[in-house]
Amino acid sequence: MEVLISLLMVVILDQGTKYLIIENLRLHQSIPIIEDIFHLTYIRNQGAAFGILQGRLTFLIVVTMLAIILLALFYNELPIDNRFSRIILGLGIGGALGNLIDRVRLGYVVDFFDFRVWPVFNVADIAIVVTVAIFSYWLLVIEGK
Repeated sequence: MEVLISLLMVVILDQGTKYLIIENLRLHQSIPIIEDIFHLTYIRNQGAAFGILQGRLTFLIVVTMLAIILLALFYNELPIDNRFSRIILGLGIGGALGNLIDRVRLGYVVDFFDFRVWPVFNVADIAIVVTVAIFSYWLLVIEGK
């Protein structure tokens, strides 16, 4: 149940914020929130993280679906009493689904968080990075002992 709740929260927040960006900003328009530090900038990413694999839509859709399937299979490996891991797993699946929805529906991913020193990203990307960071720590530090 924790996986489903966190997954749905990420997808709803991700798709909702992307909808607001599409409806209220023009492509490449940038609104400073904190001048020269944080802006909302509407871009269309036709690639993966950091803009790699531009124009490889079918490949990215297939890889994302495989990642979601692998994460779903990983669910069975988690201890039943470890709610935190189940919540984090839901974040990762929700993030992957959020960007998959964009790729299938629009042919690109909507990105808008712009810190000027990092590639522009979105809510789904945050969920994916948090998931990878926590599970990497878990595997390398906790399980590695």
